[in-house]
Amino acid sequence: MASALSYVSKFKSFAILFFTPLLLLPLIILMPAKFVRCAYVIILMAIYWCTEVIPLAVTSLMPALLFPLLKILDSKQVCVQYMKDTNMLFLGGLIVAVAVEHWNLHKRIALRTLLWVGAKPAQLMLGFMGVTAFLSMWISNTATTAMMVPIVEAVLQQMEATSTATEAGLGALELADKGKASELPGSQVIFEGPAMGQRENCDRKSMCKAMTLCVCYAASIGGTATLTGTGPNVVLLGQMHELFPDSKDTVNFASWFGFAFPNMVIMLLLAWLWLQCIYMGFNFKKSWGCGLERKNNEKAAYEVLQEEYRKLGPFSFAEVNVLLCFFLLVSLWFSRDPGFMPGWLSVAWAEGETQYASDATVAIFVAMLLFVVPSQKPKFNFCSQTEEERKIPFYPPALLNWKVTQEKVPWGIVLLLGGGFALAKGCEVSGLSEWMGKQMEPLHAVPPAAITLILSLLVAVFTECTSNVATTTLFLPIFASMLQLQMYTAVARHLHCP
Repeated sequence: MASALSYVSKFKSFAILFFTPLLLLPLIILMPAKFVRCAYVIILMAIYWCTEVIPLAVTSLMPALLFPLLKILDSKQVCVQYMKDTNMLFLGGLIVAVAVEHWNLHKRIALRTLLWVGAKPAQLMLGFMGVTAFLSMWISNTATTAMMVPIVEAVLQQMEATSTATEAGLGALELADKGKASELPGSQVIFEGPAMGQRENCDRKSMCKAMTLCVCYAASIGGTATLTGTGPNVVLLGQMHELFPDSKDTVNFASWFGFAFPNMVIMLLLAWLWLQCIYMGFNFKKSWGCGLERKNNEKAAYEVLQEEYRKLGPFSFAEVNVLLCFFLLVSLWFSRDPGFMPGWLSVAWAEGETQYASDATVAIFVAMLLFVVPSQKPKFNFCSQTEEERKIPFYPPALLNWKVTQEKVPWGIVLLLGGGFALAKGCEVSGLSEWMGKQMEPLHAVPPAAITLILSLLVAVFTECTSNVATTTLFLPIFASMLQLQMYTAVARHLHCP
């Protein structure tokens, strides 16, 4: 049995890669309709995305090959989907995030905030979660977690070492007290057995689990607050423009933030309470720190954070410039078209229904600035310069160069987005979206709240084993068809009402 399973595992990728297209071929042979050919491509990509037999980004390129071959869309119509306005928005945001990471500005923000929050266990966990969520709003969840976990581990290790030292000191004191007490007549010494030590050890392990998990949870939650915080948000923006062309600028950075930020704060607090109850027990004494050991642990954690912050040195000229560029990006995003008042877009970049500047324009502008703004102060003391200093170019190196950007930007996500937009366009043109909507007519009797719950659970289960971006790309056209069906049904009922 074991050998049979090993053979299956050995040839699994080969079988999925080569036999899946062949097994699906009868679908387009028996029903050669255009929407069936589109469904063939979607099912094939879904299987490849779920199993990852080839890289996700490579699978995303399949519409550029199969849509023209199967006469769903011509090559020009497909290829233009891979570099739309939404892709440029995401790319610009990624480049700004690379600059923040490159100059360690995210680490400085994290450590400074944690020092301000305090080192009591409950405060420390909330601090870790708040900082991680804030950073993941602007840079990738993976990069945020990779930066925060070593800080968490260093703090926990120092707290563990302090606890061990404290216990050793108290043990020596206890032995000395016992020796003195035994000299007194009729004295009785009562001491706690190993059960107390085991319980404390268990509590420490639980706290370590909670502190580590809180970073992962907060990174995922924080990414939902901004439009560029995580890939699925950008997929939604792009596919909304594709599937609902009349939506125009309904979803932009400011409107998304106004909707998602309060939701993110609520989820973050609920996750903090959940971890507190499950791993640390919402006990005031344990959570907020009491007793000698707790004070020593807090002091040790605070000292670790101070030491890590000290290693960063003073605020550099490059960090200041990156921070200014970051503030410029956010302020331009929010003030472009805030909704409750005219934004800078209406000054010169809007004519009737045409809006010449979008959130992508802002992202690319700030991204280009990072390749221009200097990382060091230019030196104007030409007269007092040495021979070596005169050989150095007057304008210092920029905050970013292309080598760093090329290495750190996850280009595969840009292709994933493009593949998703191509699928959405194929669904629309081939009539697959309309066909799926008709198949879901029985669902019009189900309340919208129930449908939302069912679909949320379905996607949550799906993303346990597949990429978030790939899952979003796959399901959004289907959900859009369902939404259009619900809207048409509601309008029809209204028109037929007496």
